[in-house]
Amino acid sequence: MPLSLILSRALSALVTLIGVMVVVFVLVRVVPGDPIAMMIAPGASDADIAALRAHYGLDLSIWQQFWIWFGQVLHGNLGTSISMKQNVLTIIGQRLPATLELAIFALTMAVVWGGFIALVSTAWRGTWVERAIDNFNGVMLAVPDFIWGLTFVLVLGVIVPLLPISGRSDPSIDAGLASQFYVLEGLLRGKFGFVWDVLKHMLLPACALAFPLAAVIGRVLKNTMMDVMVQDYILLARIKGLSSLRILLQEALRNAAVPALALTGVQFTFLIGGTVITERIFSYPGIGNLAIDAVINRDLPLIQGLVLTFGIIFIAVNMLVDALTVWLNPRLRHA
Repeated sequence: MPLSLILSRALSALVTLIGVMVVVFVLVRVVPGDPIAMMIAPGASDADIAALRAHYGLDLSIWQQFWIWFGQVLHGNLGTSISMKQNVLTIIGQRLPATLELAIFALTMAVVWGGFIALVSTAWRGTWVERAIDNFNGVMLAVPDFIWGLTFVLVLGVIVPLLPISGRSDPSIDAGLASQFYVLEGLLRGKFGFVWDVLKHMLLPACALAFPLAAVIGRVLKNTMMDVMVQDYILLARIKGLSSLRILLQEALRNAAVPALALTGVQFTFLIGGTVITERIFSYPGIGNLAIDAVINRDLPLIQGLVLTFGIIFIAVNMLVDALTVWLNPRLRHA
């Protein structure tokens, strides 16, 4: 990727992030509700309330509060949580690995399943197999992730209890890990039993997130592959005697992957946002579940830190997808 393009994207990302900071800071302060009211004890005096408000800087004007917070963010300080009385950056650092592992697991499932849907539909195009897959894909696309989550809890957690429906791991298992990246560190340390337990706890929420995304990936990849299959170089490959499977994987899939990759990156950001409700349904201890608690408690510093974290993730994913798209497409790489 040319250096000028990298600098342009980085500048655009910085401007976007500052815009997100301004918008979320203003919005959380103009909505009804007072975070101090959630903290004061019954019978607290006006002086106690004023002192508490001054302690958190809520007695200043909104722009004074913003510039103080902006300066803190530049120094890596996201403030102190009003409801949890802890450093916001520490809280997010403890919860973020859980959400990242869940999102990556769900994305992997969605890419594999969506790719399988596209390949089978393309290989059996014009048959009942394609029609059946399209109908099933339509159902996956129409049902939102939280409905899938509630269905999984009812069917596989209550009626036929096959998998755990809450938490991140069995509380009775102490793996003695140093970080919150359970899967990664567990694999590196050879604690495969613990990793398997973590994956079982992640399976249902990951499926709830992955099903709608897999439907989108499968539909777009299939349509792109259908367009590729009528190109001249596909006909040339058939004349050369290449097998149908080799043509499908080596020619059609490779050339159809770039548009699907761009879409996957965009949808992945929506998947991250979808963890908010899904984590709540499965009592999964990630930043999505934390975000709901922060909103309920009107915890302004925590809300700001979480939205800023989501914004950074979204921007980073989009920049990574842009870089991969340019790398995979020679015409963009040499432009």
